[in-house]
Amino acid sequence: MQREWEEADLLEPCAYLDGGPMDIDHHNLVVPYRGHLVMPFAPESAQTGGVALFDMADPCAPVKVGQGMDRAMRETHAMGFVQLLDGPHVGEWGFVNAMQNVFDGGIQSWDLSEAEAPVAAGYLATPGFLYPDAYARITMSLFLQYPWLYVAAADTGIFVVDVSDPRSPVLAGEYVFDVALRAGGIFALGDILMVTAAEGSTVALLDVSDPASPQAILGGTFDVLDRDGVARDFYHANLAGNLAVFARKEDGGGPIVWDISDPSAPVFWADLPIQGRSGGYVSWDGGRAFVGGSSRSDVVDFRNPANPVILASIDLEGDLDTLVPWGNVAIPSCDADAVDGQATAVVPWRIDPDRSAPVLLAHRPLDGAEGVATTVRIGLGWDEMIEPASAFEGSVRLVEVGTEAPVRGWVSTQENTVSYAPREPLKRGTRYRVSVEARGIADIHGNMVTQPYTFEFETAP
Repeated sequence: MQREWEEADLLEPCAYLDGGPMDIDHHNLVVPYRGHLVMPFAPESAQTGGVALFDMADPCAPVKVGQGMDRAMRETHAMGFVQLLDGPHVGEWGFVNAMQNVFDGGIQSWDLSEAEAPVAAGYLATPGFLYPDAYARITMSLFLQYPWLYVAAADTGIFVVDVSDPRSPVLAGEYVFDVALRAGGIFALGDILMVTAAEGSTVALLDVSDPASPQAILGGTFDVLDRDGVARDFYHANLAGNLAVFARKEDGGGPIVWDISDPSAPVFWADLPIQGRSGGYVSWDGGRAFVGGSSRSDVVDFRNPANPVILASIDLEGDLDTLVPWGNVAIPSCDADAVDGQATAVVPWRIDPDRSAPVLLAHRPLDGAEGVATTVRIGLGWDEMIEPASAFEGSVRLVEVGTEAPVRGWVSTQENTVSYAPREPLKRGTRYRVSVEARGIADIHGNMVTQPYTFEFETAP
């Protein structure tokens, strides 16, 4: 899935990704799944969209292996995956935000069991939805922590959806912010839920130890400040371990990074202002932020947070809001004003292939944590996107310490995060061990974790 490039190849598109005749060139996110690149495509308004899967064995000659269309698709900002290998809902599932018409929007599941023919399978309308206001009362984003799905729904707050049956999602809970926060981005790591404003500066960290009943964390609501202590609006955000990454919107673009390892006292970590940009969406790969900036997109190296630098800048005609890392190529996408058939491109950005294994940046519960809720989900935050097929009950294990009895669970993935949810509440006052096996978890190019990770925690008495 990678090749070595010549200097002359860099920063120029070598291929374009297109969804077919019904694709009106309104693209955002692309993500990996089972060796494929998955590209949702749909406009912001209520028109038909779909999901296309590409074989990227030769990144400059991508082959579309399949696609599915559905009238409920809308502009997609997030996509989570789960493989259900037993039980009544066996299959491979992806979840996106969706729309049926101007009065009815929400979330949608896709059956991805057959890459040649993905099928829209389930839909849930979220309360209070209203379009055409593109920010006030719509479903902006989602995060999968199977069997729970967290939905950011702008001014209506957040919704918790039970997706244990992907064909029949059920609304299970909701949360309305005391301080106004137009929920745009939403990200979960174990028992912590990060909700970020859409075109604002506010972030709220919530405790989701009880998955259907989010609770505010004292000190967990903050404004994103830059290095000078000035609050900066951002367009969207992402989460890589304990690093919250924001795409600054006004007064020039560029990423701002905060450390949320202590959710009651988040702190500024690093930033790099870039003039002439207006931030869109952001991804994280190996210490680098990939930021869409409307006019151009940038790869920013934060491996030395005291001195971040721009490694590459990529152009693509249109409203270039998204840049996704894919090894030594990047995938820029435009969500408006693109050239026909060229809304998403493949652009080599560095010479050497990616041969680095994923690095675990953070996990929750913390090692040695006590008083952990029996309804806990384990969150593993990595430094790059994880291949969903590598995350399963086996590459991640949960056992009771002492008896070494395994705890059955479900494993789901979304970009840089792997989640393990026990199928039943854990025992009270009991110690558990989480193991991430060597040569289990892998990135999108098959680079496997080379050493095991283990940590323990104890549930509340």
